[in-house]
Amino acid sequence: MTEHYYSSDPSAPFRRVPVRADVWGHWLELTTGSGVFAQGRLDTGTGVLLREVGPPVDAREVLDLGCGYGVIGVAVALAVPESRVTAVDVNERALLLARENAAALGVDDRLEVSLPDAVDPDRRFDEIWSNPPIRIGKEALHALLLQWLPRLRPGGRAVLVVGKNLGSDPLARWLTEQGWPTEKVASAKGFRVLVAQASSS
Repeated sequence: MTEHYYSSDPSAPFRRVPVRADVWGHWLELTTGSGVFAQGRLDTGTGVLLREVGPPVDAREVLDLGCGYGVIGVAVALAVPESRVTAVDVNERALLLARENAAALGVDDRLEVSLPDAVDPDRRFDEIWSNPPIRIGKEALHALLLQWLPRLRPGGRAVLVVGKNLGSDPLARWLTEQGWPTEKVASAKGFRVLVAQASSS
């Protein structure tokens, strides 16, 4: 059976691999690893997201959905010192690496890393940032988004990066139909950045 980065407990031998990325004026020295999405690199989609959209300077509670080794969550915590970030993933290795990266960059006091089910169900977020796991399939992806988007505070937003050939435009239409008006705010390298808006009331 083929194993994926969204496996909860990858069985591949664990090998740490360093990666360095410049995000919003901060050099991030991070550790990635085998069995985790984008081992040894900043993946193209996340790179597009972080280049095309500035940090959420007005947000105080931010969710990094499908955090992987933690690059989005760590970047937000560094760029917005007033923020508290919750980073979730189903991959136990990803969570381990995200915790290590948060500690190495001194933001572990403001970045909580956990399995999705461990997040307080009453927690609400000003913004959700994600390079969502499109390859889990449309039905599972829709279920994932319907689980988390209702946790946006009134007027909050979700910032997503999705490959054009992986269904970014249909996803934007679906999100709008579900009650989160969504627009494309950027397009680069075959990826689109979508912003879905929560109702203001």
